[in-house]
Amino acid sequence: MNKPEIDVIIIGAGPAGLSAAVELKKQGIARVVVLERETQAGGIPRHCGHPPFGFREFSRVYTGPQYARKLVETALQAGVEIRTSTTVVQALPNARLQLSSETGVEEISAKRIIYASGVRETPRSARLISGTRPLGVINTGALQSHVYLKQRRPFKHPAIIGTELVSFSAIQTCRHAGIQPVVMLEATDKPVARWPASLFARFSKVPLYLNTKLIRIEGDKQVEGIVVEDINGVQRTINCDGVLLTGKFTPESTLGRCGHLVIDQNTGGPQVNQFGRCSDPTYFAAGNLLRPVETAGWSWKEGHQVANCVVHDLNGKLPDSLESNAENQIQLLSKSANIKFFMPQLISLPHTKVGMKHIQLRFKHRATGILKVLDGSSVLYAKRLKVYPERRVLISIGEAIADCHSNRLELVFEEL
Repeated sequence: MNKPEIDVIIIGAGPAGLSAAVELKKQGIARVVVLERETQAGGIPRHCGHPPFGFREFSRVYTGPQYARKLVETALQAGVEIRTSTTVVQALPNARLQLSSETGVEEISAKRIIYASGVRETPRSARLISGTRPLGVINTGALQSHVYLKQRRPFKHPAIIGTELVSFSAIQTCRHAGIQPVVMLEATDKPVARWPASLFARFSKVPLYLNTKLIRIEGDKQVEGIVVEDINGVQRTINCDGVLLTGKFTPESTLGRCGHLVIDQNTGGPQVNQFGRCSDPTYFAAGNLLRPVETAGWSWKEGHQVANCVVHDLNGKLPDSLESNAENQIQLLSKSANIKFFMPQLISLPHTKVGMKHIQLRFKHRATGILKVLDGSSVLYAKRLKVYPERRVLISIGEAIADCHSNRLELVFEEL
């Protein structure tokens, strides 16, 4: 078989994908091609018409669309090829892809492929929300598309469900379009986003109801109201003309799930080691595909890190692949009920300065406890923490495996 003409293909033209592409070109990789199914590159920030974006990357603050244009401009100037309106239909072993575009169906290959396809919000169907099916039930991405790209106003007085960081971003989008939300609901006793994000709801005169969950949506053609229930089981109806479902992100990993890669059941994304390498050693992954969800700046940094790993791999400087050298892999496990997920799931030895520096964890509910890394009965790492839902916790990989004598480590969170 002929050697591929393309050195690296990147699936997804968001912050992680474009950052990876630029870094590859900077390190001398000859041909880098980015595939994007949308008509324009730039990823989710294209839809976010508000700041702050870009300070980590470009040392200045941009709105989302400005930031997306800057990412694309930087990639093109570096010599990256960007193909928009191109959908990857199937990912095949040994870095081969089947594509569908305006010119038809084709198969292309490369030396390496980087997945950077990002995340999406969980739709109503997956949230199991009962009630009628009127117009006006959308997620944040759809709202941003309506407002910033199509100059439309899908409703005037919606209810916002959720209090993740994106939920407060949704309030900004509503303010831009002259939309006044009637309420913001959170099923737990504290907002998910860090303080002082919750103050923005008060500043925008949006009532924030904690310990309150959405029970049912009502309306015929358009949303007319919602039924909510508080912590005491008391239900009441709130009048509104729309429902904005925010957060509850899931990786856009359909391509991987339908393909040949091992998928981590907790993150929903590909299983990777600290280099971002997948179960097929010709595939790597970066950005929010690996774990829902981080900021654009964090994803940009991760794309840069994984690109550096790919360069090392192409030059034969990474440890052997996951498949060919399983005895030199440390597998991370966890049975703790409060640990939602961790990433990476594997550590390749020898551990080097290249790649991710930390194990990233997320938790299901607020608690105080001791986070430990166990090698059998030996405690390699222990730290007392107060954890919150959807907030990042980091463990240094170097510290976690410093005295490891096996290839299986357990992450344990003992609540106090």
